[in-house]
Amino acid sequence: MLLVHDGPEFERVAGVVARFPYEHVALLSPGSRSEWYSANPAYAAALVRDVLPALPPGPVVGLGASLGALALLHAESRHPGSFAGLFLQSGSFFTAELDPQESGFPWYRRILAFVRRARPVASRVVLTCGRDEENLLNNRAMATRLGVPLLEVPGGHSMTTWRDALDPHLHRLLQEVNDDHAGTQRDHLAAGEPIPGSTPAG
Repeated sequence: MLLVHDGPEFERVAGVVARFPYEHVALLSPGSRSEWYSANPAYAAALVRDVLPALPPGPVVGLGASLGALALLHAESRHPGSFAGLFLQSGSFFTAELDPQESGFPWYRRILAFVRRARPVASRVVLTCGRDEENLLNNRAMATRLGVPLLEVPGGHSMTTWRDALDPHLHRLLQEVNDDHAGTQRDHLAAGEPIPGSTPAG
């Protein structure tokens, strides 16, 4: 299952539904994007409480770019285990040292507070960032905080750069998450335990 922040725009530019034909794809509209995606605890809670339970059963991978990437990492950090994987592109991981030019953004301090306390999460995480954009340094810093590599790709802070970075990296993450899920199911069956999320026969 692939959940996409800024879903309509990703679909328009990248054609994610056709690009990942073997996945259910949920395209989320951003609504009040700057407020919702800026490390907003209320949005994180609504995403986990209301949106994820309405999706088909199975592991969920979140795809987001810029503030959309920040919001996914924030949600997983506040609600561990909500996502099996996160594909985070050019995340707006602002720090006071690297991004003083963003200080006029209304929710700048909220973002700073979250980034300062960001730590590794349980889900698989892939970060990508364009080599020609100003978020590159804060993405390098976040990769270090999370203990994951950063895939530096050609281009800047744009939907076309994010589209071009989906292959093969998002395909690989989805395969790894699905393999993890299949392995967990096999382990439960071997132990004679019910598979989480399944309906018992009766």
